[in-house]
Amino acid sequence: MIKTNKLDSYFNLFDEYTELRIQENRSLYIAIVNGDIMSNSKSATSGSSARVHKDGFWGFSSNPEIDESNIKNIIKHATKNAVFLASKNVDMHDHAHQQGFPKTIHNSNNDFTTKKTKKTQEELIEFLKSIDEHIAKNYSDLASRAVILSTLDMEKSLITSDKSISYSMLPRSLVIVTMTLIKNNEPTELYSLYGGFGQFEDNFSDSSLLFSGIEKQYKNLVEKSEGIYAKAGIKDCILDADLAGILAHEAIGHTVEADLVLGGSVAANYMDKKVASELITLVDFANHYNNMIAPVPIFTDDEGTEAKDTVIIDKGILKSYMHNKESSVILNSKPTGNARAYQFSDEPLIRMRNTAILPGTSKLEDMIASIDDGYYLIKPSNGQADSTSEFMFGVTLGYEIKNGKLGRAIKDTTISGIAFDVLKSVTMVSDDMIWTNGGMCGKKQLITVGMGGPAIKCKVNIGGK
Repeated sequence: MIKTNKLDSYFNLFDEYTELRIQENRSLYIAIVNGDIMSNSKSATSGSSARVHKDGFWGFSSNPEIDESNIKNIIKHATKNAVFLASKNVDMHDHAHQQGFPKTIHNSNNDFTTKKTKKTQEELIEFLKSIDEHIAKNYSDLASRAVILSTLDMEKSLITSDKSISYSMLPRSLVIVTMTLIKNNEPTELYSLYGGFGQFEDNFSDSSLLFSGIEKQYKNLVEKSEGIYAKAGIKDCILDADLAGILAHEAIGHTVEADLVLGGSVAANYMDKKVASELITLVDFANHYNNMIAPVPIFTDDEGTEAKDTVIIDKGILKSYMHNKESSVILNSKPTGNARAYQFSDEPLIRMRNTAILPGTSKLEDMIASIDDGYYLIKPSNGQADSTSEFMFGVTLGYEIKNGKLGRAIKDTTISGIAFDVLKSVTMVSDDMIWTNGGMCGKKQLITVGMGGPAIKCKVNIGGK
């Protein structure tokens, strides 16, 4: 990787607004299934890219080779592309594009590389094997088990013609444990994620530290295998932090990304209007929450803008969209530092960072006690949402609530509805905050995101058998 101080010499090649980015993504994936190593791979993707803006048009160029000659060429080609496109549209009269971007200058240097001795591939495999052996020894009735290690390091150097300069190395390391039981000839599966932000050595010092979590996972799995199907219909439900987080991200967050707002998102009509219960405040955090590092800390975005917390919903009222430079001009706002790219060859898009509902004042046990007939929904699986905020998410772990007490576990089910309507129905919000950093958000390109929040009590449509 070329650090930012080595990129200074290219400033004099910037004839128009320009972003020059050098990036390398490094990933590792090891999977042990029923004691056998089924996958053991390591990869790295690196290169340089330049993006140039001219009179409302972008030119972009990238190259996997990182050296002086190729960097000069991508700047040259990106500039030519932008100038050419602008020259073919001399009648363009969109003032928002013509007036140029707000100048943003922000310098940051954030390297989260572990200071501990790095583990070898062999040591990582032994770590996973010790977990697998523990599961095999203690839970012999399992039909199958899988222990997976997945890591990603994203390293970026960026300079812009505004004289923004940034460097970051943002790591993530996860251990995923999946267990399957067969009861009455029916398989039941449950998985859990361990880890998050940080390199392996910082997140996993000893495999035994995961055993209590795995014990809880197994207990939930057994209860689920003996569980019942939910009764379909609109029910009083408590969405635990993971589900509240995915609702905030998928069904609300995407509707308020300014490029999707300009494309016709339902949120285009909701600014300064009530879209949720007054108990709901929803924020896209840049890099810290409550003085603690966020799951995906972004300090400077990939346009060189300082990343700042964005309050999207404030006590039920929609207050802001998430912006890049271009959308901030069009919508007469300010850039929020939400422009992010996944690979060196990707152009930055408006993306979330760490999206969460803020904690309330209720205790989870009081929320459960307040429901006579409903469900406590804990773990989500994949789902989908669209620009109307209509959603459908899978639920892989949940329990019925009867007369204010938890009852039997439920089988896999789904929840669906209009997210803004669901948030309007919220009557209680728990006083805790739980973050997750295990998935990848897809929007033309993948990106790491953080999601989180408290538990919320609401009305939602739940599926049955």
